[in-house]
Amino acid sequence: MPALGALAHFGGATAPDFGKMTSSNLLQAAGAATNVALTDHYFELQMDLARRERHEKNPALAAQTLIKVLETNAPPEFKHKALFELALALQDNNEFVKAQQVFAQYLQRYPEDPSTPEVLLRQGLLFRQMGVNTLATSKFYAVMSTALNLKLGSIEYYRNLVLQAQTEIADTYYIEGEFVESADYFSRLLKSDLPALNREQIEYKLTRSLSFLTNRAETIFRAQHFLQQYPAAADVPEVRFILASAYAAAGRNREAMKQVLLLMQAQQDNASKDPDLWAYWQRRAGNEIANQLYKEGDFMDALQVYQSLAAMDSAPSWQVPALYQVGLVYEQLQQWQKATETYSQILARQGEMGGTNAPPSLSSLLEMAQWRKDYIAWMQKARQENLQFQRRALYKEEPANTNVTALQ
Repeated sequence: MPALGALAHFGGATAPDFGKMTSSNLLQAAGAATNVALTDHYFELQMDLARRERHEKNPALAAQTLIKVLETNAPPEFKHKALFELALALQDNNEFVKAQQVFAQYLQRYPEDPSTPEVLLRQGLLFRQMGVNTLATSKFYAVMSTALNLKLGSIEYYRNLVLQAQTEIADTYYIEGEFVESADYFSRLLKSDLPALNREQIEYKLTRSLSFLTNRAETIFRAQHFLQQYPAAADVPEVRFILASAYAAAGRNREAMKQVLLLMQAQQDNASKDPDLWAYWQRRAGNEIANQLYKEGDFMDALQVYQSLAAMDSAPSWQVPALYQVGLVYEQLQQWQKATETYSQILARQGEMGGTNAPPSLSSLLEMAQWRKDYIAWMQKARQENLQFQRRALYKEEPANTNVTALQ
């Protein structure tokens, strides 16, 4: 292989006019053309090496290889590619500031290049990764204006590029928690007919954005629509939780409870896809809605949800707190016998919880269950004694009346 200096010598050579050359000149030109071909082949190998190093998770080595290419008199097309690849390698190596500098240099050198919108998009994504969301958003807007100004030949490519930039703008607002703006952008995106749009994710993020706002009717509509359109989606448990919460916030407790029960009674094949995720949303939805029903005095519905929660998992750490709530509801319903039985059921599991070595939270529940059981027993005994006292007072014989007639 020729030395790098020799290769660089032919890097900028122009194609000779073979029609005007003598035999001797033709031989020289043929040699020069051969050297140009070798030069191109060498730099092509260097570019392939850099790409392979980056794909094999060695971005630092890839960056070194690309810098060497840029420091030579490589043909312009190779320096063009090397500069872009260097920015990617630096990004992969978490050198975000340097990567941004290289991207900026690339845009300065090649402002009319068809790849400019893509570079702007990458800059926006990188700024967002760096936490500079304002600059990220400005880059995403620049993608749309630049792609339009370049008058790209492929209209489909332009439309998809604009769609991606719009999606990233919506996602940036979503990440920042600016849900009014994100809901607005996601709503606009759903009007697109491009097949590249991930409608399921857009619908989910729109529903979630709305859940942080006060328009309960719109949240309910979007959540219902998502559940109808994507019944097997991974986000179904969270969306059903959102729907239940929206119903509860709107005062529609019976519909809220229905959604919670549907969530907790999910078909086994759905829950088995991601059991931890389903369990999280089932428990969170059950707890929040049941607690709200309890606070609002809807004890019968609260009881049904707490009982469903207790049936979900037999582990003491989960079941005992749910059973304690069941006992409290029975007290509110003045079903003293059932409340006592529930507290006894909790106390019977003391051995499973480690006895005196039980975790503090469970130890507290055991103490409270024992106290409430004793309190119910004392209260019932006091009531019984009070009733007996009232009966004795009611049926106590009064003194005989004086016979006035006889005295007269």
